[in-house]
Amino acid sequence: MVAHETALALIQLGAVFFGLGLLGRLAARIGMSPIPLYLIGGLVFGSGGLVELDHVDDFIHLASEIGVVLLLLLLGLEYTAKELVTGLRNSWAAGVLDIVLNATPGVIVALMLGWGVTGAVAMAGVTYISSSGIIAKVLGDLGRLGNRETPTILSILVFEDLVMAGYLPVLTAVLAGVGFVAGLQTLGIALTAVTVVLVIALRYGRFVSMIVDSEDREIFLLKLLGSALLVAGIASSLQVSAAVGAFLLGIAISGSTAHSATKILEPLRDLFAAMFFVLFGLSTDPRSIPPVLGWAIVLAVVTTATKLATGWWAAKRAGASKFGRARAGTALIARGEFSIVIAGLAVTAGAVPAEFAAMATTYVLIMAVVGPIGARVVEPILHWTERRGRAGAEPVADIVVSLDKRDEQPQDMQRG
Repeated sequence: MVAHETALALIQLGAVFFGLGLLGRLAARIGMSPIPLYLIGGLVFGSGGLVELDHVDDFIHLASEIGVVLLLLLLGLEYTAKELVTGLRNSWAAGVLDIVLNATPGVIVALMLGWGVTGAVAMAGVTYISSSGIIAKVLGDLGRLGNRETPTILSILVFEDLVMAGYLPVLTAVLAGVGFVAGLQTLGIALTAVTVVLVIALRYGRFVSMIVDSEDREIFLLKLLGSALLVAGIASSLQVSAAVGAFLLGIAISGSTAHSATKILEPLRDLFAAMFFVLFGLSTDPRSIPPVLGWAIVLAVVTTATKLATGWWAAKRAGASKFGRARAGTALIARGEFSIVIAGLAVTAGAVPAEFAAMATTYVLIMAVVGPIGARVVEPILHWTERRGRAGAEPVADIVVSLDKRDEQPQDMQRG
């Protein structure tokens, strides 16, 4: 009996991995992020879908937790403590505008739907934060990493990551239903942890890197993964999100060690992160999507406009051209991994209604598709509108020029 169940689990798990590979290949061919397709795959194989998986639930749940840890660990590896501090100093005004414009729509919709303060706090995070993973891939694919507006985009993303370091503990406290004093205690622990890690990273980062570094790839991988899971587990036990713990560890690792860690962990991140997105799809009943589809579209339209405004204003302050401002705005549109992490925490805690998962999934699906497409088409659209504008102005200019030439002619020629 056990052997039979093991065989079924292996078959189902193999089918999931192979199916994700096909979806990833399809996403690469059409030039979009695979995240929406992974979510759709989860919807197909989840409760209410075409085929229901019932032998691999435990593995997918654990794999999805590891996926969150690795997502945030690698995000932290992208930044040094100095870059975080500098980014915060340079982008705080744009960051505050980003919070106000993009968290507010989520709060309003959650309250209108009767999800209470808990749902409002969670939905604020879902609509607020852009997808660093999707944005980094789009900027690389489009060759915009050296553009003038790109540092502005990255500064806003850094600010969002720092906000998440404070937001996730608050969300955890709200979801757990703890009191105000306990919530402040959780936030205090989180902020203290952030401060301590930044100080350690700034002054003693090389020692942290030395502890996990190794010339042997196998030993290096075991140290990295082990330290990430240890820190994430300790953070979780202290009422601080495991994701924040992994992010802070990534910040503390710097230099060549961080570069090597990124290279060795990327395949694992992609594997386990795919499990995370699939799990979120599995937990969402496709039949719950139609009732919230209209609200998800409204949120998508509003927050697309607010991200455009954020990027345009921030890039303008940095001296970017009209095209650079538009590129910055469209680059920030995409939502993805962090929005799903936030929604996943809320759904797992059981503190939000079932419609919340459906709303978050639908919203992220829309934004994960609109973001990359918008970033690709914004320049052609601007060029087309400029050509149309010049074409409309040319007949008027021709008439003005001809009248000027007529005025310049001698009087006898005009009479003749």
